[in-house]
Amino acid sequence: MIITMMAMMEFLPQMQSIAVWLGLAAVVILCAAGILLSCLSISGTWLVIAGTILAAVIKHNGFPGLWTILIFIVLAAFVEVVEALSGALGVRRRGGSKLAGIAAVVGGLLGLILGTLIPVPILGNLLGMLIGGFSLVFAVERYRLKKSAQAADIAWGAVLARVFIMLLKVSVSLGMTAFLFVGMAVQS
Repeated sequence: MIITMMAMMEFLPQMQSIAVWLGLAAVVILCAAGILLSCLSISGTWLVIAGTILAAVIKHNGFPGLWTILIFIVLAAFVEVVEALSGALGVRRRGGSKLAGIAAVVGGLLGLILGTLIPVPILGNLLGMLIGGFSLVFAVERYRLKKSAQAADIAWGAVLARVFIMLLKVSVSLGMTAFLFVGMAVQS
């Protein structure tokens, strides 16, 4: 019995080391998935935050700490707010109506859902979102203005706003991941 207890005590540090390495692998996977989802205009920043929280649990040396996690949450929330307003702002900046701004949001959401019918896995949703936003804004503005060229120009505002948001999400996800990994490397 005593020999078994001693063997377990010797094996415990090895188990802890394996658990830390598995946890760090999970952090890397969460952050990589967050960046990938951001490339698809999906909220990957929250996966990077999950990876940061996991890293904080694994690493007991102060980084990442509560402040890093809170700053990441604020950044992710900011990106979500900007995304919610982006389609409408893109339309309004090009002279579109309030109704067209609402159409950009609704069209983007409908397109995202209907994009599952496009036979290109995952990217179908992104294409659907862009096509849906453009189409609904174009229809609203074509009806309002009776001019196709001007309606198309306004509808492109919704598409460009969505592309900008996708780039913003990727940039924020990459930045958060880089900050996390550099901070963890420096603290090691």
